Amino acid sequence: MSESTRISFRYRSIPQLSDFSELMEMLFPGNRNQQHAAACIFVELKWSHHIVPSMAYMESKYDISRRILQRTRAKLAKLGLIEHVSYLNSRYGGEQGWKLSSRFETGLRGLAAKCGQLRDVNTGSMEKDLMLVDFAASRRGLAGGGPKKRQKGDNGW
Repeated sequence: MSESTRISFRYRSIPQLSDFSELMEMLFPGNRNQQHAAACIFVELKWSHHIVPSMAYMESKYDISRRILQRTRAKLAKLGLIEHVSYLNSRYGGEQGWKLSSRFETGLRGLAAKCGQLRDVNTGSMEKDLMLVDFAASRRGLAGGGPKKRQKGDNGW
């Protein structure tokens, strides 16, 4: 039985994270090679005092295959933990390369705020929410997936 490769995000495990290697285990479950590559990328970008123009040197420095390095870099960028800076970006004076990013943190804060807004009964209506449930059901190919109206003869009447 193989271990899942999906991100293992359990709210109870978040306070127990003690270092970046545990974060990488959470983001790359079941793939030790990508966990190692992600940890190497994170450390190199964290302790670099400037933008890292290329990650190619990490292949030999940390004994990582090009494929693993590229796949890991792509996933870290998609998550928003790292970002590529273009030479056209005037904030960095024509430099280009990779750096740690705050997009992941910003996105999680936004998600938490959005969940709080959606939970608030004062900002929505039950009718709208039920209509959205019906829309979700219709996308599944089911008609009328919302709560069924009780009729005479149903249990409870």
